[in-house]
Amino acid sequence: MTDEHSMEGKQSDPARTYDLVIVGGGPVGMALVLALRGSGISVLLLEARGLPEETEDARPLALSHGSRLILERLGVWRSLPSVTPITTIHVSSRGSFGRTVMTAGEVGVPALGYVVNHHDVFRSMHRALKRSGADYLTAAQALRLKADADVARIDFQHGDATQQAGTRLLVLADGGRLAAQVEGVTQHVRDYRQWAVVARVRSEYVPRLPEEAALPGLPVRGGGGIAASPAEAGVAYERFTPDGPVALLPMGEYFALVWTLPPAAAQGILALDETAFLARLHDRFGDRLGRFVEAGKRSGFPLALKYADPVTAPRVALVGNAAQTLHPVAGQGFNLGLRDAWELAREIIASPTEAGSSAMLARYRDRRRMDSGAGRIFTDSLVKLFSNDDPLLGSLRGAGLGALDCLPQVRRFVARRMMFGARG
Repeated sequence: MTDEHSMEGKQSDPARTYDLVIVGGGPVGMALVLALRGSGISVLLLEARGLPEETEDARPLALSHGSRLILERLGVWRSLPSVTPITTIHVSSRGSFGRTVMTAGEVGVPALGYVVNHHDVFRSMHRALKRSGADYLTAAQALRLKADADVARIDFQHGDATQQAGTRLLVLADGGRLAAQVEGVTQHVRDYRQWAVVARVRSEYVPRLPEEAALPGLPVRGGGGIAASPAEAGVAYERFTPDGPVALLPMGEYFALVWTLPPAAAQGILALDETAFLARLHDRFGDRLGRFVEAGKRSGFPLALKYADPVTAPRVALVGNAAQTLHPVAGQGFNLGLRDAWELAREIIASPTEAGSSAMLARYRDRRRMDSGAGRIFTDSLVKLFSNDDPLLGSLRGAGLGALDCLPQVRRFVARRMMFGARG
């Protein structure tokens, strides 16, 4: 093992039994390590990919205000190179007049959320991880796990050798690949028969702000609005269509697009040239931002609801995408995984001698049940309710959004649950 594969050049001892072994060194796995700094817990983190500095992943992440607070406590937030606040969320349904607008001011926070690049979060966490003292192996492919009441063991491939590590608590943060090996845990999967197409796009117009939200130095556009860049305006759009939602998140001078479509339609969209793609997007989203005039690289991936039940087993806990993978509507998935890591770290720190015990895992499972279940039901219900062309449901959708816009207390309730989870 070379120095670049471990913290502070320290060699990990595969024969050693750790307090905690984490399989999956993405942002959720790293967050768990960082939350345990200074606790005296010995940690081994296994990551199948290479170093984060060598990874380019321009996917947008929509971080809630609650996630910002966690990242601040982990010492990561200030090192993020580019962050765009979301101060307003505009929700509408294609083909109906109903819409609702949520603002940070009415909830009493500086921003409802923030848009960042996935690889920026990954790299910033890795820099903090280097100072954590944890043993960290990249290019370490987990193969098999075995757990009983006393200890869990993980076999992994690193270089040309198969190695094994023992632990009081094995945490799966790997996206769910190893979950099938955990006895007593059932994997539930529902294929949404949808794909998400993601890209960076620029619009002809920028969002219009009310006069009272004017920013110094910005010219007034005709019609009583204020011209601003997407980042300065801070408006995110969620536009529901019969095929699925179209989300536009402010990201600097551009919008980060997440466009949900049936699989065949998504493949067709990905095959279009830039001009045809932008015209099709305008047709689907509407004229609120005028024409779309520029698009970056496009990519697509299938969507499904996946979740484990329960999320614990003897000496094993599942977090992040290993515990649940959600539809991107409302941007809840990563935020939920970050709360998984934070809550698990709290349980470990509260009773370090009980790490991995049945009592500690039961407390963690009970603390996460409401939040993860509510997040899953919320996003799944949005997909079912809004991704169809039923005229009756269409009328109900429009009426519901219109009613929500007239009920500030309900809007605040919804916004706080999106920012902080089911516990508010």
